[in-house]
Amino acid sequence: MSVPPAAPARRARIAVSAGFASQGFVFAMILTSLDSFKDRYGIDDLTISAVILGVCVMAGVGTLAADRIARTPGGSRAVLGAGLVVVATAVVVVSVAPTFAVLACGFALYGAGLGMVDAGTNMQAVAIQGVYGKSLLTGFYASWSIGGIIGTVLIAVSTGRVSTDPVALTLLLGTIVAALTSVAVWRGAWRERVAPAGAVATPAEPRIDPVKPVIPWAPLVLLGLGVVAYYVNDQAISTWSPIFMHEVLDTTGTITKLGYAAYLAMTLVSRLAGDPCVRRWGRAAVVRVASLVGAAGLLLVITSQAPEQAVLGFAVAGAGLGLIAPLCFSAAGELAPGHADAVVARLNGFNYVGAVLGGVFVGVIGSQSNLRWGFAVPAVLVIAVAVFAGRFGVVRRDEPVLTAGADA
Repeated sequence: MSVPPAAPARRARIAVSAGFASQGFVFAMILTSLDSFKDRYGIDDLTISAVILGVCVMAGVGTLAADRIARTPGGSRAVLGAGLVVVATAVVVVSVAPTFAVLACGFALYGAGLGMVDAGTNMQAVAIQGVYGKSLLTGFYASWSIGGIIGTVLIAVSTGRVSTDPVALTLLLGTIVAALTSVAVWRGAWRERVAPAGAVATPAEPRIDPVKPVIPWAPLVLLGLGVVAYYVNDQAISTWSPIFMHEVLDTTGTITKLGYAAYLAMTLVSRLAGDPCVRRWGRAAVVRVASLVGAAGLLLVITSQAPEQAVLGFAVAGAGLGLIAPLCFSAAGELAPGHADAVVARLNGFNYVGAVLGGVFVGVIGSQSNLRWGFAVPAVLVIAVAVFAGRFGVVRRDEPVLTAGADA
C-alpha cells in the first residue's frame, strides 16, 4: 500500500503542471503569430526559418545554463523559475519590437528561456515522480498540451480583431501567464538540496552532487533517439501538415488546419491516458505500442488520397506520438539516481535536434520529390523507437526511491 505524498509534493505537482501549461501556452501563441510577424516586418519564409533555427540554437544554450543552475542550491526550482522570467521578458520584447533586429533579439532571448523552461519542467517532473513512486510524466505533458491548445485558439480568435501593430496585444498575455507561473514555481516547486563536500544522501533528504554528475551515455543516447523521433514528427506535423493538406491533397480553407488540430487533440487524449497505462502494463510496453500507433498514423497520411484520410492519419499519429517524449524523460530520471537533473538536461538537448530536423529536413525532402516522402523519414524513426522500447523499462534499483519529506 503506497503512502500518500506529503503536502509539499502535492503543491510541487500543481506548480510544475502550471509550468508545463504556461510553456505550451506561450510557445503556441508565438508559433501561430509568425504570419503576423511576416506581414508586420515584410520578411519572407526563409527569414522565418532562420529565426526558428536561431531559437533552437539559443534553446540549446538555455539547456546548458539549466544544467549549471541546477547544481546550485536553488536546484531545478531555480532553473524553472528563472526560465519563466526570461520567457516573460522575451515576449514583451517580441510584442513591442519596432524593428526586425529587435524582434530577432527577442526571439533569441525567448530561445534561451525556452531551453531553461523545457529542462526545468522535466527536471522537476522527474523529481516529483520519484517522490510519488508512480508514473506521472504523461500527465505533466498533458498540461503542456492543454496550454498549447488554449494559446492556439486564443491567437486564432483574436486574429483580425485585436491589433498586432505596433504592439502585439494578445501576445502580451503570454508575459502575464509566464510571470504569474514563475511566482507559483518559486513558492511551490520541489526543492532539492545540494550536497556539501563529504555529505551522504539519505532517502528522506535527497541531495545533488554539484561537481561530478554521472552520465550513462549509452542508454541516454538511446533515449535521445526517442526524443529526436518525437520532435522530428511533432515539428514536421505542426509545420508541414497544412501545406500537405493544401498542396498534396488540393484542399483549401479551414480543412487545411484540421490535420494539425486532430493531432493536437489526440496528443492530449493519449497523455491523459498514458500514466494509468504505464502503471498497468509498464513503460516499455506502452512505448512500443505508442510508437507503432504513431507509425500507423503516419502511414495513413503518406498513403492518403482524400483529406479525410489524412486528418484521420494525423489523429492516429497524435494518439501514439504524444507518449514518447514524456516516457523518454521518465526513463532518463532512473538512469543515474542522484544525478537525474544532469541526465535530463543532456537529454533535453536532443529536443532541439529533432525540432530542427523536423522543420527543415522534411521540407527539403518534400521539395525535392513529394511531401509524402517527407513524412516517411519520421515514420522510420518512430519504428526504430519501437525496436528499442525494451530499454525504456530498465529501472535502476541501486538506491531507494525518494519519499516526500523535507525542505519544501
